[in-house]
Amino acid sequence: MSAHPAKNSHATEHAGTEPANKKQKKDEYVLYYWGGIPGRGEFVRLAFEYAGVPYTNMQDSAKLLPTITDAAKCGHPPHFAPPALKLPSGRFLSQTPAILNYLAPKLGLAGDKEGEEAELERSSINQLVLTALDLTNETHDTHHPIASELYYEDQKEAAASRAKSYRKNRLPKFLKHFENVLATNPEAKTHGGAYLIGSSTTTADLVLFHVLSGVSYAFPKRMAALEKSGKYKHVFALKERVANEKAIKEYLASDRRRKFNNNGVFRHYPELDGEE
Repeated sequence: MSAHPAKNSHATEHAGTEPANKKQKKDEYVLYYWGGIPGRGEFVRLAFEYAGVPYTNMQDSAKLLPTITDAAKCGHPPHFAPPALKLPSGRFLSQTPAILNYLAPKLGLAGDKEGEEAELERSSINQLVLTALDLTNETHDTHHPIASELYYEDQKEAAASRAKSYRKNRLPKFLKHFENVLATNPEAKTHGGAYLIGSSTTTADLVLFHVLSGVSYAFPKRMAALEKSGKYKHVFALKERVANEKAIKEYLASDRRRKFNNNGVFRHYPELDGEE
C-alpha cells in the first residue's frame, strides 16, 4: 500500500514521470509502482538489481491502479494496491513479501539448502522479511499515526507521541531481535556474521538493508545513537555489507535509485527525531 503524500505533493508521488526505457520484451518483469519515491517497490527493485535480472518500471498513474485492480486486465485475482509485479508469463502478483517469496529462488536469493531443508529455509527467510516489513509499517506510522488519508500536518501532536515511543521502545526492540538472529546464525560466523540466514545474501538481507537505510533517513540522530551504543554491531555490519555488494553499490550510485523524500514511507521530520 502506498504511503500518503505530504501536503501539496500529491502529484509528485503519483505522477508517472519515468517512461519505460525500452520496448517490453516477453521475458521481462514489469514492476507496477508509484514514481518518484523508493517506497515498498524498492524492496523488489533491490532483488532484481542484486541478481542482475532486467526489469521495467511501470509508473504511469493513469494506468497503474486501473490495470492492477481490474481482473479483465491483470487476471484473477485483482490486486488491492501496488507494488504489483507482472511476470514474464503475463500473470500478476502483489504484496511485497509474496512477490519476494516468489522471486527468491529464481534470483538466487532463497538460501543454499536443498530438498525439504530448502523449503524450511525459504520459509524462515520469508519470516524475517515479514518482521522487517513490520518495522517498515511502524516507521511509517510515526508520521501518520491516526490515518493515512490525513496529512502529517493534521496529526503532528499524535505523531510526536508515537515517534517518542517508537524511538525509545519499538525501534530498539526490532534491532535487538535482528541482532540476535545475526549473532546466533551458525553458518555466518566464518563469513563476518552479517547474514540473517546461511552464508549468502537472501531477500531478507536486502529487505533489512533497505529498512535500515530508510530508518536512518527518517531518524538519523536516533540511529546514530543506537549504532554508537555498540549493542547492534551485527545489524549495522549487515547494512554496510549489503551497501558494498558490487551490484548494490553500483545501483545506489546510479540514477535508477530513487532518493528518500517526504512523500514516501520513510520521512524525515526533525521534530520527530532525537537521540533517545
